[in-house]
Amino acid sequence: MTTTRATTFNRETTPSYLQVETAVQALGLQIYGALHPAQQPVQGLSDGVLVLVGTGPGFWPHFTLSSEYLDQLPDSVDRWSSRSLGALAKELGAEAYFPFGGPPYTPFINWAQASGRAFTSPSQMMVHDEVGMLISYRGALHFDQSFDIPPPSLAHSPCVTCAAKPCLNTCPAQALIDGGPYDLTACHHHLDTPAGTPCMTQGCLARRACPLSQGAGRSFEQTAHHMRYFHRS
Repeated sequence: MTTTRATTFNRETTPSYLQVETAVQALGLQIYGALHPAQQPVQGLSDGVLVLVGTGPGFWPHFTLSSEYLDQLPDSVDRWSSRSLGALAKELGAEAYFPFGGPPYTPFINWAQASGRAFTSPSQMMVHDEVGMLISYRGALHFDQSFDIPPPSLAHSPCVTCAAKPCLNTCPAQALIDGGPYDLTACHHHLDTPAGTPCMTQGCLARRACPLSQGAGRSFEQTAHHMRYFHRS
């Protein structure tokens, strides 16, 4: 269910970062990062402002009221993202991009790292400065106009000062090692066994073990939903 807001922008009207943030939060999402492509070069864009959007603590309660969740058809989260962020982009005078629907795929990893708020962890999975390894990009909004955005909160990857590195030693399948590669076969084999039940019902234990993952506000129900798509029988 999309929240209706009174103000409608167009490509000649410049929104503020706060207005974009407020509109995104009304969908249960949050801003994962923002950048000026003219100042921080990225693949595919050269000007304006790029705002990266992902799930926030309010996403799951919001999403479970949607038609995409209730119709029980495949790819419900992707379909919801396309509809909701597509409508929001039109309302704000932006263009929407999504990390699914390819190939070719939009270069979200490049954009995420360029934002200064997402990094490659020792396990080679992405880690975010606020939601840790429970990072879940749902889309991006690109504005032709330029407006002020806040700087990244960290000067370097949070993994640099993480002595315990639980992302490496928590995986029960031992599928993650420092520097990679990720042993996908071992992971799926583990999930097929009774010992894999905690990962299937509570989410990847290694991703949840990241100290910053608590910032995602992710419920077990939401994470189990994603795990079912990751490990389809």
